[in-house]
Amino acid sequence: MKEIVIDPITRLEGHGKITIFLNNEGNVENAYFQVPELRGFEKFCEGRRAEDLPIITTRICGVCPVAHHMASAKALDAAFHVEPTETAKKLRELEYCAYFIYDHILHFYFLGGPDFIVGPDAPPAKRNILGVIEKVGIEIGKEVIKHRAFGQKITGILGGKPTHPVTALPGGMAKALSEEERQEIEKMVRSCLGFAEFSLKIFEDVVLRNADYVELIKSDPYALKTYYMGTVDKKNLVNFYDGNVRVVDQRGAEFLRFAPSDYLDIIEERVEPWTYVKMPYLKKVGWKGLIDGPESGIYRVGPLGRLNVADGMATPKAQEEYDKMYRTLGGKPVHATLAFHWARLIELMYATERALELVTDEDIVRKDIRNKPGAPGEGVGIVEAARGTLIHHYQLDDKALTKKVNLIVATTHNVPSIGLSIKNAAKGLLKNGEVSDGLLNKIEMAFRAYDPCLACATHFAVGAMPLEVQIYDEQRRLLKTIRR
Repeated sequence: MKEIVIDPITRLEGHGKITIFLNNEGNVENAYFQVPELRGFEKFCEGRRAEDLPIITTRICGVCPVAHHMASAKALDAAFHVEPTETAKKLRELEYCAYFIYDHILHFYFLGGPDFIVGPDAPPAKRNILGVIEKVGIEIGKEVIKHRAFGQKITGILGGKPTHPVTALPGGMAKALSEEERQEIEKMVRSCLGFAEFSLKIFEDVVLRNADYVELIKSDPYALKTYYMGTVDKKNLVNFYDGNVRVVDQRGAEFLRFAPSDYLDIIEERVEPWTYVKMPYLKKVGWKGLIDGPESGIYRVGPLGRLNVADGMATPKAQEEYDKMYRTLGGKPVHATLAFHWARLIELMYATERALELVTDEDIVRKDIRNKPGAPGEGVGIVEAARGTLIHHYQLDDKALTKKVNLIVATTHNVPSIGLSIKNAAKGLLKNGEVSDGLLNKIEMAFRAYDPCLACATHFAVGAMPLEVQIYDEQRRLLKTIRR
């Protein structure tokens, strides 16, 4: 049996590897997505002052700190039995939209986009942001950088820092928005709205008008029939910041709906010996291994998951794009893994439209930004991170010190599906021992569509880069493995 190792896998946040095993005929016997890191945040948050958690947990990841900041603040709202003011909610959601703007731009242009804009079979040295700029032109490259910076600048104004925000507190916010700041944010948001339209136009021109790319998106190696999970408002429309969590089945019918506090009744986490990432699944269905279909409790979160569980978008231009995606790909739900990229751009449109609604709301500059917290207890906060549903669950003692912390990060929800997607792609693409760099990159595309953030999902406990050295003989037999 021949072993193929893709290590490190590229254009993701964090560190991981793919190991593929070929049988004697050169076809794929099995494939594994392995994460050689250990998360430690849940443990070293214990014993901390509760009000420090929205600051500490932003350090889980430098890409999605706003998601952890808001999930943490919402968990403390519940733990201290306090409802934020309406102004505080709007400020939080506006900051959250800015985070979605810069994060989705990052993925499309820097991480996922090169596979389409430059091409999946292009040389590795070209499959990156520099290759994208070379293809689309330096002026467009400048626009990419500018609008991603706008998202971070808005986060800095509202959150106190552009990368690790500090202003969300139990019961509200620490900082109000001035009229001058509001006007500055409005200008940036309007520019981002135009850039979202431009990005969708690029996707149409480069991807949708390329018959080979559309066929690739719809192809069996990238199809996975799972359950889907995401947060919706009272009208079953997509909402990033607040609402209940909805689950639909493989036909798109509602399977479950639950409030944040009930998540433990819905989700179970499984441990496998070959990876440090847990494997969540739906309790009601159960764990059947890495398979899809109605008998498997595997579900997917993130942009495609959110659009599949919702009845639509809450803003008009995003709704138009939502309708277009489902018309093009054959109706709801869409099971094509590569459609995550399209869904991500539709969410970019929604984030900019919703941000414009919020920043032009006259209440956004009011000064009533916090309600007084009550006695400490237990609370769960759920938001939709860019990569999917994010859960923070805290138990506090009577001195408001943290007794227990449980975090289920978006990428953790998706890990079983990522593993299965890689396996299916490998089996569908590698035949008769034919292996090329382009084929291996197409296998990487199966996980890259999820925009996995292993920095969020796992953490190496001693704070050092993990290192694994494998020593083989001339027959490719593994002789020794050395790990740091």
